[in-house]
Amino acid sequence: MEKAALFWSGGKDSAYALYKVQQGRKYEIITLVTTLSTKYERISMHGVRAALLDKQAAATGIPLLKMWAPDIPTNEAYEEVLLETYAQLKETGITTVIFGDIFLADLRKYREALVSKAGLKADFPLWGQSTFVLPSMFLSAGFRTVTCCISTEHLTKEYLGRELDTTFFQQLPGNVDPCGENGEFHTFCFDGPVFKEAIPFTKGEERYVPLMINTEKEAGFWYIDLL
Repeated sequence: MEKAALFWSGGKDSAYALYKVQQGRKYEIITLVTTLSTKYERISMHGVRAALLDKQAAATGIPLLKMWAPDIPTNEAYEEVLLETYAQLKETGITTVIFGDIFLADLRKYREALVSKAGLKADFPLWGQSTFVLPSMFLSAGFRTVTCCISTEHLTKEYLGRELDTTFFQQLPGNVDPCGENGEFHTFCFDGPVFKEAIPFTKGEERYVPLMINTEKEAGFWYIDLL
């Protein structure tokens, strides 16, 4: 089996990607890699506390490598940190980096270019699968998640902190990708077959963060603090 690292956001797609890899015999996942904000000590984009991330990793039984990045990094600053991380992975004998992306071609191309620059390979176990089918597969496998961040351009605040069950997916607006692949929402996975036990948490304060760019209408993100 090839040694691999899996980029772990703490959400449903990375959890399901791990599940798919573990079902096969191609890769041995040596480490999970998560990008965190140095300013807030939370998972980038998702806003989940590092303490909950630690509990997730412990429940998988896989070592965790935290990649610290500025809160709003330039492309150059982010890529510098990323390439340093890739070099560190390569030194441990890892040959492949695994991502949970599904259909964003530009993002895949970007990831592949940087991974290749570091002398590694990239793999995308969920690539090309229907985002209208994946939710039912995810639920059938026994995963449980809640939304930890939503984009106000796509969803109302009522979707924040909700568990992703059949009703959730049925009630999503038609212009929202069921897997949130366009950034409509982000999730925290707290139970499922990749964990030895469920991760306990409580729901805390809700916080609105406006977009830092000028738009014709007010837009931003709602976050819920998971404790």
